[in-house]
Formats: sequence, C-alpha cells, structure tokens
Amino acid sequence: MLYNGSLLKTLDVGYNQLTGKLPRSLLNCSSLRFVSVDNNKIKDTFPFWLKALPGLQVLTLRSNKFYGPISLPGEVPLAFPKLRILEISDNNFTGSLPPNYFLNWKASSLETNDDGRIYMGDYSNAYYIYEDTMDLQYKGLFMEQGKVLTSYATIDFSGNRFEGQIPESIGLLKALIALNLSNNGFTGHIPLSLENVTELESLDLSGNKLSGTIPKGLARLSFLAYISVAHNQLIGEIPQGPQFGGQAESSFEGNAGLCGLPLQGSCCAPPPTQ
Repeated sequence: MLYNGSLLKTLDVGYNQLTGKLPRSLLNCSSLRFVSVDNNKIKDTFPFWLKALPGLQVLTLRSNKFYGPISLPGEVPLAFPKLRILEISDNNFTGSLPPNYFLNWKASSLETNDDGRIYMGDYSNAYYIYEDTMDLQYKGLFMEQGKVLTSYATIDFSGNRFEGQIPESIGLLKALIALNLSNNGFTGHIPLSLENVTELESLDLSGNKLSGTIPKGLARLSFLAYISVAHNQLIGEIPQGPQFGGQAESSFEGNAGLCGLPLQGSCCAPPPTQ
C-alpha cells in the first residue's frame, strides 16, 4: 500500500513473482518519475490512469501478462507528455495505433536553447535521477543503461500483437534514439516521417508484415548505427550509404523482394535479353 503524500520518485520491482493487477495506489505517489515492474506475472490492461502522475518519465512493463489495446477509443493521443521511455515488450497487447498516437509526447521532441543547442529538458536540479538504470534493448542487444532520465528517449513495443500501420506521428519524436516495434503484426509502409527522427541510433522493425520500399531518407540519419527490417514483405533496393552499408545481411533477410548490399546477389537486375 502506497500512501498519500509519498515522496517516492523511483519504483523498481522488476524480476520478482508479482501477480494480480498494477496497484492503483501508485497514484498516491505524485512525485514518481520512474516505474519499472518488468519480468513479473502481472495481468492487467494498459495503465492509462498513470497519466495522473505529472512527472512520469519512464514506464517499463516488459515481460508480464498485460493485455488489450494501448490506445483509447477514438483517435485520442496518449496523454503522457513527460514520458521519454516506454518499454512494454513481451506482453499480450493488441490493436492498432491511431495516426496521432505520438502527438503529445513532448519530452521526446527536441527543444532548442537560445544558443541553438539541442537539449531534452531542464533537469539541473533533479540530482536524484542520475542513478536510475534499466536494461534496454539497444542495437539488437539488451544493455544496462544509466542516467536514463537525462540521456534517453526510447520506445519498445516488441513481442506483442499490434497490427495496422505504424503512425506517421512517430516522426514528431525527434529526440528518440531507439525504436523497437519488432515481432508484431504491423502492416503498410515504413513511415516516411522516420527520416525526421534525426537522433535515431537503433531501429528494429523486423518480424512484421510491412510492405513497400525502405525509405531512402533513412540513409540520411547520421547517428543510425543499427537497423533491422528482416522478415517483412519489403521490396526494392536497399538504400545505400554508411548507415546501411555496415549492417549485417541478417538485418534484411526474409524479404524476397529486397536487393542490394549487404544482401548477396541482385534481385534488381534487368531481365536477360532474348
């Protein structure tokens, strides 16, 4: 039981055997910034009610038994304006995401100082957050990341049962450094707006039902070090550039219509003349 007026700022109860539902008494802890309940056996719907926590920045529900949609009826954007990390992988979430789903993710959008330098918010007085660490799937590997409240903006929806198109509003999250939507049922094209996510370092869209071509604009993302679009229904030539040339062949396998480096052979060669 968590009581009114609690000054708790970080709650990490991961890797236990917790069951039942996420306790609504978390709302009594209005100072919470970091909530992690990963790797338990919690069976509940998505906690929309946590939007009442004004400063919530990190929410990880990974590897539980959460189920159902993560969007409200209609096309209402998710209302967590300060959220910079949402990790809900390996659950039973379902449904599609409305086009404006990411519209209100203000903390994952870049802000600019008077001198033109980019920053992700003013946390100079929030000394308590520097020790917060968590495991994030980053560039295809699970790694422990520190100072997550000041250094990272990531989304991991992998290993669920989402369907429909990836919202174009994902392109509004210009501070996002890692996006993992792998192993779902997303359809349609890779959003062209992803080329606007200029800080992106890791992109995993593998194991879906995406079609069409890989947007050429992704080759212009200067910091993109890891990309996987394996096991989709993509076609056409893989964009060429430093960000793609250094990727493993396995990052593009399972797309019968893809061609170009780093894949072996050519699927784009003109047909032989008679």
